[in-house]
Amino acid sequence: MVSKRIGRDAGGKRKFLAIIDGTPECGRAASYAAHRAKASGGGAVLLFVIEPGDFQHWLGVEKIMRAEAAEEAGTKLAKVADELREKVGIEPETVVREGKIVEEIHALIEADREIAILVLASGDASEGPGPLVSSVAGKGAAFPIPVTIVPATLTDEDIASLC
Repeated sequence: MVSKRIGRDAGGKRKFLAIIDGTPECGRAASYAAHRAKASGGGAVLLFVIEPGDFQHWLGVEKIMRAEAAEEAGTKLAKVADELREKVGIEPETVVREGKIVEEIHALIEADREIAILVLASGDASEGPGPLVSSVAGKGAAFPIPVTIVPATLTDEDIASLC
C-alpha cells in the first residue's frame, strides 16, 4: 500500500508523473503532464529508468556502460524538459533511476508523496498500445494512484485544449 498523498489542503501540490523512455509517444505524456500541472498549479515530474539488464559485463565495462546510460538518460530528460519550458512555460523535475521500470515507478510514487497522477501515452503502432500501457493493463502492475493514458495522436494544441 502506498503512503497517503500530500494534497493541497496539507500544503502539497499535485504532481503529474510522466515516464520518458525514448518511445515516440512519451513526449505526448510529458506534454499532457506539464499542461495539467500548469493548469492546476501543480508540478510535473519526468522519470527515466535505466534498465538493469544492460550491464552484464566485466566490472570495468559495466562502469563505463552505466555512466553512458546515465549520460544518455540525462540528455533525453534535458531535451524533454527544455521543450516543456519553451512550449508550456513550466519547470519540470527530472529523475533518473536504475532498475525495473514498474518497480521504479512504484518506488518514486512512494518516495514523493505529492505525485498524484501517473501519465502514460499509448502508442499508435499496430502491435499495441506500447509496453508501459500494456504493463498497466496487466495484473501485476496496478499503480496506487490514478493513471491517465493519452493517445499518441493528440497534437500539442489538442493537449492544451484538454487541460
